[in-house]
Amino acid sequence: MTSTNSEQTKWRGYAIHDNKKWDEFKVIDFQPKQPGDYDIDVKIAYCGVCGSDVHTLTGGWGDAILPLIVGHEIAGTVVKVGPKVQSIKVGDRVGVGAQVCSCLECENCKSDNENYCPQMLDTYNGKYPNGDIAHGGYSTAIRAHERFVFPIPDGLDLEQVAPLFCAGVTTFSPLKRHGAGPGKTVGIAGVGGLGHYAIQFAKALGADKVVVFSHSANKKEDALSLGADEFVMTTDEKALEAQTGKIDLFLNTADVANKSHGGIPLPTLLKTLRLHGRLIIVGIPDDKFEFGTMELMGNGGMIGATHIGSKKEVLEMLDLVQKKGIKGIIQSYPMKDVAKAVKSVKENTARYRIVLKVDI
Repeated sequence: MTSTNSEQTKWRGYAIHDNKKWDEFKVIDFQPKQPGDYDIDVKIAYCGVCGSDVHTLTGGWGDAILPLIVGHEIAGTVVKVGPKVQSIKVGDRVGVGAQVCSCLECENCKSDNENYCPQMLDTYNGKYPNGDIAHGGYSTAIRAHERFVFPIPDGLDLEQVAPLFCAGVTTFSPLKRHGAGPGKTVGIAGVGGLGHYAIQFAKALGADKVVVFSHSANKKEDALSLGADEFVMTTDEKALEAQTGKIDLFLNTADVANKSHGGIPLPTLLKTLRLHGRLIIVGIPDDKFEFGTMELMGNGGMIGATHIGSKKEVLEMLDLVQKKGIKGIIQSYPMKDVAKAVKSVKENTARYRIVLKVDI
């Protein structure tokens, strides 16, 4: 493999050893996957903190492979490339998101839908076909197949761009796929790590109106400054009723399902849909959403979901970000403060995406 003197010779990361002690991180040495002909080694500079990290660390999505190093909003510099890598070279600025492997042979992979490959592998808490463990971006470096490494356009700041590789594309993909453009009214539930990007992407794609729904009154000013045309408090029954039948495409970015925990009941969101409108689930809660089929029949509404995005979509997103000057509202932490950062996301006090700077 081609490399430079800046190549990482010792890979280290912040890991937990018990889901019950999810905020007790220790620096460990770890072994990356065996190198392949199409693999790229990336020296990590920044990694965003995603809600998925919290759900995995706490065991909300099931048992984890321990020790566990999470993180899948990665930005850094290429230090090593495999002999068959063609699109990326040593020294390039790149990103890695929430996927590091797929079969590359199925219909989904061949149609630029590799993020829906039945054999897709998450960036962390998973195993490669040969048994190697996938470790995430709260670390010094990551090795990934060329298909899942994204060149970062000149002019985009690494710290700013890191969250785009999950939070960004997770909202961009459904907005683009479901036609959030001229003539459409887009609803967005939640103003957080995902929602604050969704507002900007919906406007950048040309939506006529963006209506934000939130239970947090203190987020109204931010939502409007990001481009929202209206802000609806979900505790205001009259305001909710006024939105009945007005939304063409609704993104639910909240990762809680129950009203008692700040979630917005799906029946409430479904009432806002226009005839044949679509409600797309973006946030993934620990518990289950509840709704009845009758609530879909009144307006022929449809419920769907989305899973990160393809490389094609990531590149389209980065182009839009560069052209429209889209920026996240981020908080910077040294990676040594990872426990503090993760707690902030878990407690919903982050405004709006935390990015860790590698310090090991």
